Amino acid sequence: MSVLSTEDEGKFLMDVRGEQIGIVTEVDPIEQVAYVDPEPTLTNAWIQSLGRGGAGDDDLEIPSDNIETITDSEVRVDADLSSDA
Repeated sequence: MSVLSTEDEGKFLMDVRGEQIGIVTEVDPIEQVAYVDPEPTLTNAWIQSLGRGGAGDDDLEIPSDNIETITDSEVRVDADLSSDA
């Protein structure tokens, strides 16, 4: 399990195969949940990378229990979430 922080907002969510799933829009550091936009627009991605966005109604909730690693640019889950699995 990795520990999520608000500094993870704007990072790409990747699955174990290295497939990009979306972008982290918001992190709840108390509940340890990352909210992920699975289809961000270019403008949305840019805003999120600056840490200025927020979670939307259609964002996915990813609990920290499902997160394998966190790097400077990505959050990687421990599952294969790609559509061609």
